[in-house]
Amino acid sequence: MAEVQLQSTLTCPTCGHQATETMPTTACQFFYECSACHTLLRPKTGDCCVFCSYGTVPCPPIQQHSPCCGSTG
Repeated sequence: MAEVQLQSTLTCPTCGHQATETMPTTACQFFYECSACHTLLRPKTGDCCVFCSYGTVPCPPIQQHSPCCGSTG
């Protein structure tokens, strides 16, 4: 199994600002405030967190092909 990447670059859909962030490994991040335009990002429908919706790398549970955020598959 490939090593889990913990860095992901989030791109704000409103202003296009990009920020590289470290993803949490013990919780899902449902909200993220863009540091440029202050838009509050939320996961898109069907995604478990902001990293899966707006990041360059999906969250650690998804990378490991596991259920995310306590979901039962």
